[in-house]
Amino acid sequence: MKKTFLLEGLDCANCAAELEREVAKIQGVSSASLSFVNQKLTVEYENETVLEKIVYTVTHFEDVKILQETENGRGRYAANGEKQRKNRMREWLFIVVSAIVLAVGLLLGKWTDGLTLQIAKYACFAIAYLLVGYPVLRATVKNIVKGKIFDENFLMTIASIGAMLLSEYAEGVLVMLLYQIGETLQTQAVESSRNSVAELMGLKSDWATVLTEKTDCSCGCCGAHDHDHDHDHEHEHTRESVQKRVRPEDLRVGDVVIIKAGEKVPADGELLNETALLDTKALTGESEYRAVERGGEILSGCINAGGVFTMRVAKEYEDSAVAKILDLMENATSGKAAPEKFITKFARYYTPVVCALALALAFLAPLLDGFLSNGSWWFKDFPRWANSALTFLVISCPCALIISVPLTYFSGLGTCAKQGILVKGATYLDVLAKAKMIAFDKTGTLTEGNFTVCGIAPQPNVAQEELLELAATVEQNSSHPIAKAFVSIDTRFSAERTGEIAGRGLRAYVNGAEILVGNALLMQENGVDITPRDSVYTLVFVAKDKTFLGVIEVGDRIKSEAKEAVRELKNLGFTRSIMITGDHETRAQKIANEVGMYELNARLLPDEKLKRAEELKKYGDLVYVGDGINDAPVMAVADCAVSMGKLGSAAAVEASDMVLISDNLKALPKGVKTARKTRRIVMQNIVFSIVMKAVFMALGAVGVLPLWLAVFADVGVMLLAVANSFRVRAK
Repeated sequence: MKKTFLLEGLDCANCAAELEREVAKIQGVSSASLSFVNQKLTVEYENETVLEKIVYTVTHFEDVKILQETENGRGRYAANGEKQRKNRMREWLFIVVSAIVLAVGLLLGKWTDGLTLQIAKYACFAIAYLLVGYPVLRATVKNIVKGKIFDENFLMTIASIGAMLLSEYAEGVLVMLLYQIGETLQTQAVESSRNSVAELMGLKSDWATVLTEKTDCSCGCCGAHDHDHDHDHEHEHTRESVQKRVRPEDLRVGDVVIIKAGEKVPADGELLNETALLDTKALTGESEYRAVERGGEILSGCINAGGVFTMRVAKEYEDSAVAKILDLMENATSGKAAPEKFITKFARYYTPVVCALALALAFLAPLLDGFLSNGSWWFKDFPRWANSALTFLVISCPCALIISVPLTYFSGLGTCAKQGILVKGATYLDVLAKAKMIAFDKTGTLTEGNFTVCGIAPQPNVAQEELLELAATVEQNSSHPIAKAFVSIDTRFSAERTGEIAGRGLRAYVNGAEILVGNALLMQENGVDITPRDSVYTLVFVAKDKTFLGVIEVGDRIKSEAKEAVRELKNLGFTRSIMITGDHETRAQKIANEVGMYELNARLLPDEKLKRAEELKKYGDLVYVGDGINDAPVMAVADCAVSMGKLGSAAAVEASDMVLISDNLKALPKGVKTARKTRRIVMQNIVFSIVMKAVFMALGAVGVLPLWLAVFADVGVMLLAVANSFRVRAK
């Protein structure tokens, strides 16, 4: 079983990592992933007893609360915006008051004469310390009682109290004050990133306006009885459209919705007016408007940029484009990339090690120093080494790493979403950033997937109308893109026992006769003697009771952006671009040449596509782009699978790791650039944080760095790393 918890009160990145480890250790928990950035905990567990233990562990960890438990992970970030704002205002108020009181204490320290001034000075230090230090002290005590010691609250408590025991009262207060300033700035930075996701939530309409018909009967009897109205007497019915506001979640397939100028489309649908003009920037990242004609598909989240239009709902809200975006964005960070996993593991051992080193610095260093100084007593220089140990501890806090790395990936995922690319986890951003090899399906991926009949070649004594009508009768029950070429053809018959033969075609029975509609392999395997034919189009052979009736040529246009997308990918360093298709080699070669793709594998059945993908993986990470149900097995084995969100089948979208919302291939190079920028910034933050930590820890160990400056350095490194992570959003 799997469950996602939306949490509150998790303001420490190191604490988030600790909570994740505690939940993962519970017997019966198979996996636990906690995203500090969006405060979501996703767990897989065995039974309800284990779930109770998980809830207990979470709710007894510091001040963490469970806001909402959801099966599909659709929490809402914006709901707590006002509460967050008030919390930040209170924290800044305490910081400002503490700073003022500390300044007063320092001024009083200038006048050392008089007991009253001395008492006032120490009182100012105590008040200033408690104003900013109380939450840290409280958390430290609670954690120690629970057996949790090595966290940043413990480090800051030891550092500040240690400074005071060494009579450095002002420095002890300054340590806690600077720490709280850093924590508050860090929290605001994380909230800023969370708010970027809240902006995506704005894609969802609050209401939808449904058109319904109201019937009035002049005789008043139609509504008076439950049975059918008696029409023996004359009367009049009048119908009028009534507008009713409902939630998008309450829309049903077939509902007619009216969209006014400037309104968001609440669900995916089909246009009923002649034309409509849509602003699709929120979905695709492109600022240009898109014109839709009658019967055209309209995706939810688009904005009506023209006049009022009506549409018929084609998908319920939970299957709409907006629902997919919100669901994927809220759950994407549960799949952690390799650098994130490294940082989590690194922090697990890092903090206890530096605490042990600090103890050695405080107690063993003065002993060695005394031994080397002609046998002096070891505690003679203890204050000096204790101060160095405290400085060492303060600088060692790993927050810069723990927060900046996931925050960078989170920013990358959000940026991709704004470009029209849904990424199901940070892992796949990493794969896309490193990959040099990409493979494409043909139909519906490089081509539009909108087939039309381009030619008809019936056998002698077979009429064109009969050939088309039989093919249309069988194809009307198929979801394959080729079947769309026969939608507009009228047929008098209906097919029975229609069965799809993967990679071959269809078998059905019309008026008792067996009808085969498909490729040459289908005919050959069923003993149908066909007339060979070469064509640049897709050939659909038709047979009746094993007798060949003729062939229909079906054409599919190349997507306008396909050539440009392939060229951009090559410019980005993709050394191999491969087409993998089940189509005839002649037609596939024509498409490949037009888009500038010179490596081709044609006439492959679904199982052969799978084998070819496995072979390609031996040469490096494989990115595969496809749209059909036959692509799902290949997508499952690819290192990063990309599906067409608009035309793609549900199986392909489910099996994929990335989804192109509008099927526009130009989004793919943008995604590669964002992925590489994200990984580059992640590595910058890791190297920068570790190097700066090492330098400052060395300076602190030898006593060169004052304790307050150590806190400032620690906060500074963390803020610089966080600020660097936001560069992912910049164009």
